[in-house]
Amino acid sequence: MQERIHNFNAGPAALPLPVLEEIKDSFLNFSGSGMSITEVSHRSKWFDDVINDAIERTQRLLKLNDQYKVLFLQGGASMQFCMIPLNFLSDGRSADYINTGTWSTKAIKEAQIQNKSIKIVASSEDKNFCYIPENIPFTKDAAFVHLTSNNTIKGTQFESLPDTGNVPMIIDMSSDIMSRPLDMSNIGMIYAGAQKNIGPAGACMVIIRQDLLDLVPDHIPSMLSYNTFASKNSMYNTPPCFSIYTIQLVLKWLEDTIGGLEKMDAQNREKANLLYDYIDNSDFYNATAQIGSRSLMNVTFRLPSEDLEKTFVEKAINEGLGGLKGHRSVGGCRASIYNPTGINAINDLVSFMKGFEKQSG
Repeated sequence: MQERIHNFNAGPAALPLPVLEEIKDSFLNFSGSGMSITEVSHRSKWFDDVINDAIERTQRLLKLNDQYKVLFLQGGASMQFCMIPLNFLSDGRSADYINTGTWSTKAIKEAQIQNKSIKIVASSEDKNFCYIPENIPFTKDAAFVHLTSNNTIKGTQFESLPDTGNVPMIIDMSSDIMSRPLDMSNIGMIYAGAQKNIGPAGACMVIIRQDLLDLVPDHIPSMLSYNTFASKNSMYNTPPCFSIYTIQLVLKWLEDTIGGLEKMDAQNREKANLLYDYIDNSDFYNATAQIGSRSLMNVTFRLPSEDLEKTFVEKAINEGLGGLKGHRSVGGCRASIYNPTGINAINDLVSFMKGFEKQSG
């Protein structure tokens, strides 16, 4: 049997080994039901316990007050790109968008398709999205500010969230949700496709504040209204039960095994610092994101030539280091070091990088 590799894929990405083992052990007979989790009814007590525990753990980990609803939707984060303006930009209201790369560009496009009024108040496109903009001139009466907290393709991340005054933020946190503590005081909504940091593909976690739900008009299609799912505990129709179950187990691992987001943050910073320190002290590897804007989740780097990058990726997989090829739109190399990726994986990667540099540099 093939041994497990160190999985540096950007998504679908690594899951904690204890979570995979629990799924394996209970897959044929979930919670004494005599059925798999993929077979139990979403209307059963078995699944009620799963989704409610996932919600409660999310509330504890992020220290949410009772004004926030935790939802699990289908369609991934990409569905949210169109749902957000559809739900919150009625009656001629306008929103501010920050453009920091591919995913925020797609969110902007979906608002423009609907002829919604939006303003791009900041962009890092002038330097190929290698940095996070600062000193952003937000619009005081905007309905919301939309931003992508972590950019998987370009390897950038907001080190801290901007001050938007009284305007609520709506944040795509697909690739860094649950990776560090979060100040929710001015966040109206978070959304995250699960497959990068909290689970498998198939579910999108949406955390939304009640005052935003109150703004949702009645005339939009039921399946595109946040209120539809908020009123039915995410079960207006059949939800992605297996994905939600896996998310619940990951949240359990984060809370009970890791010990919360402060400890997870410390581990993530240790991992990222180890990898960036090696790259910065090498004349062979070159990090693509500017210092001060670098992601703790996705470390992007280049080698002296594309041929060397191809060889690097091929040799790495032979050494049990998978998923190091950069996104097809930018090339290069990328190590996605999400929550489940342990420090041992980073040590093995750095060791391989040293050996490759010695042989090829």
